[in-house]
Amino acid sequence: MTSRALSILVHADTKIGKSTFGNTTPAPRVILDAEAAYRFLPGVKIFWDPMREEPPTLGQGRIAPNDPQVYSIEWETCVVIVREYTTIVRAYEWLNSGKHPFISVVIDSISEIQKRLKDSIRTLDEQMDQRKWGQILDHMEWLVRGFRDLTEHPIRPMQAVVLTSMTTNREGKWRPYVQGQLATTMPYFLDVIGYMFVQEIPSDDPTQAGRKIRRLLVTPHPQFEAGERVQGRLGDVVDEPTVTKMLDMVFGTTATEGSNA
Repeated sequence: MTSRALSILVHADTKIGKSTFGNTTPAPRVILDAEAAYRFLPGVKIFWDPMREEPPTLGQGRIAPNDPQVYSIEWETCVVIVREYTTIVRAYEWLNSGKHPFISVVIDSISEIQKRLKDSIRTLDEQMDQRKWGQILDHMEWLVRGFRDLTEHPIRPMQAVVLTSMTTNREGKWRPYVQGQLATTMPYFLDVIGYMFVQEIPSDDPTQAGRKIRRLLVTPHPQFEAGERVQGRLGDVVDEPTVTKMLDMVFGTTATEGSNA
């Protein structure tokens, strides 16, 4: 039976709702946050430092980044604050061990993670050269493919692996913002590449203002990098997208949350 799982990359302009989209993955979820966006997300959150502690268990956790006390709390979202590239590597190692409670993981954002890696490779008085760019490409391709493969983990498969990205216009087309050859290779690794935007829908009543909705373009377009390999089950555009909604559109609603069967 096909696994109920998706790997998704979503890129968009600033403040469109990429982090909010990541927060719609099935819970319990872990958000690897390099942009401090967790502060504005709804839901009950706890914090995990993979460099110093094991993954949390359901029903308990730390409720503030610097509070060592573990409380009894029914949480949905676990936040990892990523200040160094080594943090995300260690988080991946824990997730790949299968010894964790999560069924979704979000990287917010892959653009910022690449910058953290670049900072760790380059010292203040050094310039980037071809060797260092090669190291960055190798690391980042390993990272993206490693997280993607968590959807097929033999012990604890993920239902959703979501990467958010800034967007940039290159050669007349809006594409996920990463540097170097990763911009070419990364879209090939994932199930869905989506461009998120906000569109105003006119009201049927001409005296009333229209309403704004989020839309996710998931089909190839000459101006926006997008695409999917789910046999068209998402259509061309997903309105008011959530990750759970997209899982249902691709796999149906018969599977219960928390199951990858």
